[in-house]
Amino acid sequence: MCGIAGLVSKSPVNQELFDALTMLQHRGQDAAGIITADGDRLHLRKDNGLVRDVFAADEHMSALRGNMGIGHVRYPTAGCTTSAEAQPFYTNMPFGVSLAHNGNLTNTDDLKQALFEQDRRHLNTESDSEVLLNVFAHELAQLGKLRLTPDDIFETVARVHQRIRGAYACVAMITGYGVVGFRDPNGIRPVVVGKRDGINGPDYLIASESVALSALGFDIIGDIEPGEAVLLTIDGKLHRRQCAANPHYSPCIFEYVYMARPDSMMNNISVHKARLRMGVKLAEKIQRDWPDHQIDVVIPIPDTSRVPASELAQVLGVPYREGYIKNRYIGRTFIMPGQAQRKKSVRQKLNPVDVEFRGKNVLLVDDSIVRGTTSQEIIQMARDCGAKNVYFASAAPPVRFPNVYGIDMPSVHELVAHGRTEEELRVLLGADKLVFQDLADLIDAVKHKNANIEQFDCSVFTGEYVTLDVDAKYLNQLELFRNDAAKEARNRSASTPLDLHAA
Repeated sequence: MCGIAGLVSKSPVNQELFDALTMLQHRGQDAAGIITADGDRLHLRKDNGLVRDVFAADEHMSALRGNMGIGHVRYPTAGCTTSAEAQPFYTNMPFGVSLAHNGNLTNTDDLKQALFEQDRRHLNTESDSEVLLNVFAHELAQLGKLRLTPDDIFETVARVHQRIRGAYACVAMITGYGVVGFRDPNGIRPVVVGKRDGINGPDYLIASESVALSALGFDIIGDIEPGEAVLLTIDGKLHRRQCAANPHYSPCIFEYVYMARPDSMMNNISVHKARLRMGVKLAEKIQRDWPDHQIDVVIPIPDTSRVPASELAQVLGVPYREGYIKNRYIGRTFIMPGQAQRKKSVRQKLNPVDVEFRGKNVLLVDDSIVRGTTSQEIIQMARDCGAKNVYFASAAPPVRFPNVYGIDMPSVHELVAHGRTEEELRVLLGADKLVFQDLADLIDAVKHKNANIEQFDCSVFTGEYVTLDVDAKYLNQLELFRNDAAKEARNRSASTPLDLHAA
């Protein structure tokens, strides 16, 4: 999971790209980068760290000159966590193309081989985003055009769709021409486009979530549809076209459970309202299956579960209390690289309020249970504070399978629910009772009345992958490459190459 932004304006874009990435910081805390175009000159700054740290110095921002640019916040799924794999990526042939990508490709190895043997293109990292950039650049070069038209861009995106598989929401900047945003034919990862009228003409912004647009005063035009491309040219025009032969609206449901900010609209669905409905559905399950629950208080695990927990408490008629105080200077533990770092950060991030637990039957509510690290720790915290009984409810079903589309759930052996029954999970986590959301209820809560959604990617719960190209062999290879131990080994051995384009 990453965050992307692309801006074409009549004014300098450096500060507003910085602001957009700050609004998307929850989507990636590992690295950040911005590249801008000032005429035919490109200016790039990227490094490991938060947005505020990567662009901390005045000279970092002042060097990013130009009225067009793209940006990225990264958390590592493929490749490793060195600064060499921070985005955007750049290639000079043709025209000078840069790209930022949210998602994960499922045919990366085949593409790498084809890029080397057939396209004669060199790759400098292990990132699938660099693969995607080179596929896009190669197909653009194959047109043989000196001067581009919107038709040329849309033909290029159509060719990209034919070659690559997996999840991808992208922004690509073509020097001297414009910014193009495009989305995979299943629409797995979110991306939205907006417009803002200015004195000198319209500005256009593409971003992963609508919150980045609204914070900068852009009116939301709408989501980029599955398979669609949107072109923003430097003369202030917007062009859009469906570029996939057979698109299917199949967005990732986990975006609504955990990834996205509650104040975002994605795929014409309010994340906040979806989470409210998750709380209602979970409360109805408790009323149905556990009518004599004797719950004294409902306590959320901040931050994502606050919305469903408050609605659950209201439906049950049970007091809602804030029992854990969050240290906001600790990042999201789910997206931290390395199990040791995640485990260490749990107690640093959350501190219990003793009086809310002592002598009470407490229902803790979280958005999901993935590795189980956080859940075990916070249940034990509640017991240490004197809770009589500690119950635990998840707004999502058990996460039993890897995510191959850009969320860091790569290894089944790192997923606490894989191969275990709910009773075995309850014992392992140390809860007196464990309640999971039913998948049908989760789908109903998110989809609600949106007729455009054909299905959701629910692969982390079901093991069924919407791209239909993920088999046991692929998952085994993925586990070997992307488990925590493998990532740590690559990070230890990785060296950072010279970045010739850094600002």
